[in-house]
Amino acid sequence: MTPLNRRSFLSGSIAASFAGKRVFALTTGSIAHLGISHRVLHPAARVPLSFIIDDSTCLVNMGHFCTPQFSAAFPDRADYKRPWHKWPREIPDAFVRRFGEWCAEHGVKGKYSIVPNPACVGWLDRELPGWSRQQLKDSLSLVRDLMVPNWDIHPEMITHTRVIDLKTGRPLPNPGPSTMENWYPREKKSVDELAAYLAYALRILKNCDLPCTGVTTPGGFGNMVKPELSQAAGEALRDVYGLEIPHYFKYVHTGEESTDPILESVTGRGTDQISLTMNVPAGTGDWFGGWQGANPSQGHLYSNEDATGGRMVELIKKGQPAVMLCHWPGLYSNGSHEGFEHFCKVVTSLHRRFGKVTRWMKISEMARYESARQLTDVAIEDHVVTLKAPFAAPLFTIELSDPRLSGLTISPTIHRVGVQKPMKKVSQRHQLASGTWFQDESTIILCFDLPKGASQIKLTRL
Repeated sequence: MTPLNRRSFLSGSIAASFAGKRVFALTTGSIAHLGISHRVLHPAARVPLSFIIDDSTCLVNMGHFCTPQFSAAFPDRADYKRPWHKWPREIPDAFVRRFGEWCAEHGVKGKYSIVPNPACVGWLDRELPGWSRQQLKDSLSLVRDLMVPNWDIHPEMITHTRVIDLKTGRPLPNPGPSTMENWYPREKKSVDELAAYLAYALRILKNCDLPCTGVTTPGGFGNMVKPELSQAAGEALRDVYGLEIPHYFKYVHTGEESTDPILESVTGRGTDQISLTMNVPAGTGDWFGGWQGANPSQGHLYSNEDATGGRMVELIKKGQPAVMLCHWPGLYSNGSHEGFEHFCKVVTSLHRRFGKVTRWMKISEMARYESARQLTDVAIEDHVVTLKAPFAAPLFTIELSDPRLSGLTISPTIHRVGVQKPMKKVSQRHQLASGTWFQDESTIILCFDLPKGASQIKLTRL
């Protein structure tokens, strides 16, 4: 996404020291006659990390091709007068491979856009003029093989520049706010109209055998129809890909507001026909090189060298999802790779200090966990934890608190239909994994793969 109407990057203060703080929970409950309270923690009691990459696609350097089109629509904007014609027209697959392999080696996960008709250059499910069909085929194969395992794939609408007439497949005439996706629509649109536009983009990527899990809005797309956009994103993703938990990315939270995923457009709550859309925000500005790849990289704004300062450090200390944002041309930096090198330093610094208390996740994984966290019914009675979940969620983690648990020797057992499985005790909190538990003073933390439907965990006293 280009840094237009949609996003305001606000400054935030560095939080208090991380030392001694728990990874706090996001929901609580209690059983009065037992005094046991529960909190649903982050997965495996670790702060989620993720990386959202916008303006990525196959081969096309969006900074090079978008800038003159934005300039035609807004000729007085200074950033559209930059020397785009000197920038590379291509971000080569060799760079995709270098980035993807480094991230896989270091466990980095997130979201990677694929613009279906990048800046009107060509259709990824047909051909991309300026590149051979074999080059396009190879580029799509690289995304499927290298990126898809660790990255959610999103369309960033159809072109990221001109609005497409769905009846003709051609751009609307007369470049301006009403005909550019970054400012579209300028008038009220129905949920069905918006869903049709999103579905058009999704079907192109489905034709490319790319498994989309969400959508990303380019620039200020949907600013005037935010409630309708949320519903439309859910409808389009369910229609084209049959998704159980659709999500979208549009917002950036860089102030004091929470960075937790937001449950929206919920219907059928408490039934077997629940429908929803998850809004997953980012938590940082774009500081690696900008959407044109022409700005100096400022990786220290995410994290400094010893991970004592920076927005990602601030979020980790607060125990909130730390979702980093950038644009693909900013990592490539018009061939210098400066943004990518700063990114590597940021990740290395965060791992060095916070590796035991953080966990990289796709944003679809974050959306699933948050859906389960908010919608799962948890009841505790006679040292039995009963759960009724509308969605499965790996590494579901509950903390139980009661002074009477101090010094109590127990043996937790997971009970599902026809299955009983004892949980393994770990000696340190950071060792939590699926099927394990940890005890500390008057608290017990249970970590397990939550199934859809009913399940129980029995705390048998020994």
